[in-house]
Amino acid sequence: MPFLHGGVSKQRRDDMVTRFQEEDGAPVMLLSLKAGGTGLNLTAANHVVHLDRWWNPAVENQATDRAFRIGQRRDVQVRKLVCVDTIEERVDDMLKGKSQLADLTVGTGENWITELGDDELRALFALGSEAVGE
Repeated sequence: MPFLHGGVSKQRRDDMVTRFQEEDGAPVMLLSLKAGGTGLNLTAANHVVHLDRWWNPAVENQATDRAFRIGQRRDVQVRKLVCVDTIEERVDDMLKGKSQLADLTVGTGENWITELGDDELRALFALGSEAVGE
């Protein structure tokens, strides 16, 4: 089973990707999030599983997008494994919050802030209790 990580040479990486993309290629390819997040075209993939969540949603999305490339003809299922009451669950909650905030600020243009109510504005700009010293 091919495993792409940061220590793999460019030639070996290219060979792994080529073999995976072939009709009779490996049924599974493991990739570390950072090594697999850029410069790959994996249209032979139809499942993406994130085992170790990353604190930056853009990094995860970029890794997922390796399977969502021009030439992809199949639906791609993305799964993110999270165990209850673990650091991964807290990272998952943080990622959801970041994504919601990004959708508000980037996804809908500049008018988003004018559509927030007083309570939403206050919550957005208020310092948390931990940020305020005694």
